[in-house]
Amino acid sequence: MSSSVWIKELVDIVGQDHVLTAKIDILPYSFDGTATLKQSPLAVVFPANTSEVAACVRLAIHHEIAVVTRGSGTGLSGGSVPSPNSLVICLVRMDAVLAVDPENLTVRAQAGAITQKIDDAAGEYGLFYPPDPGSIKISTIGGNVAENSGGLRGLKYGVTRDYVMELEVVLPDASIVRLGNACVKDVAGYSLKDLFIGSEGTLGIVTEVLLKLLPKPEARRTMLATYARMEDAAETVSAIIAARIIPCTLEFLDQTTIRCVEDFCRIGLPTDAAALLLMETDGHPAAVADEAERMEAIARKMGASSIRVAKDTNEAAVLATARRSAFSALARLRPTTILEDVTVPRNQLATMVSFINEVASRYGLLVGTFGHMGDGNLHPTFLADEKDADEMKRVHLALNEIVTRTIELGGTITGEHGVGLAKREWLAQQVGDASLSLMKLVKHSLDPRNLLNPGKIFH
Repeated sequence: MSSSVWIKELVDIVGQDHVLTAKIDILPYSFDGTATLKQSPLAVVFPANTSEVAACVRLAIHHEIAVVTRGSGTGLSGGSVPSPNSLVICLVRMDAVLAVDPENLTVRAQAGAITQKIDDAAGEYGLFYPPDPGSIKISTIGGNVAENSGGLRGLKYGVTRDYVMELEVVLPDASIVRLGNACVKDVAGYSLKDLFIGSEGTLGIVTEVLLKLLPKPEARRTMLATYARMEDAAETVSAIIAARIIPCTLEFLDQTTIRCVEDFCRIGLPTDAAALLLMETDGHPAAVADEAERMEAIARKMGASSIRVAKDTNEAAVLATARRSAFSALARLRPTTILEDVTVPRNQLATMVSFINEVASRYGLLVGTFGHMGDGNLHPTFLADEKDADEMKRVHLALNEIVTRTIELGGTITGEHGVGLAKREWLAQQVGDASLSLMKLVKHSLDPRNLLNPGKIFH
């Protein structure tokens, strides 16, 4: 059967204006935020509701076409890069924040709702949605759920999984299920919603979410500490955690990143510093004052050369810009920016930071490292040129050493970006063959046709 037949069927489901087939139109949907990965789909469809998503899946089943679900395409592991001969189901039309329930501290939203929009809606009631990925202003909540996204506040508040109460999901057989509910406590049967969180679109298509909200903290204190040695910054993080202090944010930038950010933002960062830490505490005013004082003392004891304390919310936002703009600032330096994602136990941070530097030097590569140091999550970012085959080979060799060392230190190959295409070659090395086989069994049980996002997470 020719493609014109099933394309016409797609048009019948969603309307002519919501189906793309021309090469020039589908080009933006052939890649995501991951460098060097690209594959054109057969078509892109934009459903308006869950019923239309299910109808598109039924069509894909009938015509044996792979399905790749997509939101804003901000992913950094190739999770939403189209599979060969696939249909992309893009959920950006399903962008409504359906209801904020201040009595039950929840918000219900469609999968295509922008994460920042959800937090803004909660803010009107004096509430907030804690997970805050770096792409919060443009990423969708459905994508956050699919990747189990983290963010700058992950140390204290956790990740997306910790806030999902209920999901509406279209399964690979086109049936629609609701998993979880609005109850704070529920132990009835298997926790199936948790199976879909972080499944990277391989088990089902999330179309609606119910999320837990929290009251906004009464007070917040933001500080920026600079260091002459990266190892001292890493040791400061370990010392803060060992002192039983759990800050809202504990972020790290190395010298390469500092210089790029300062050139990009002009916010007065000391470009001669080897590293800096963005430290933020929130909560009751008395607790905030106490934690801030203790963190400042620890930072000085561990060798901080200077500590800048934000005087007000405006200055705090300026200091936070140093971390939030890191990726954008680094991306200006070379044609290809490969933002990686590894996590180690926090007492191994100094070891890991030193190892990343040593590997970069040995392979003659430019690497800027930043990340959520408070939860051990580092983002070594390779600045290269994908047209230079030799340099890209060295990048891969260096990354292989970094991932291997991460696993040796008891870490994980990805703390928040997911496996996707970019990390699948290392998954078995971390989890072992038995665990990998179990994952594949779950995938085959729910998706025996291998319809949804084939080739992601594992071959």
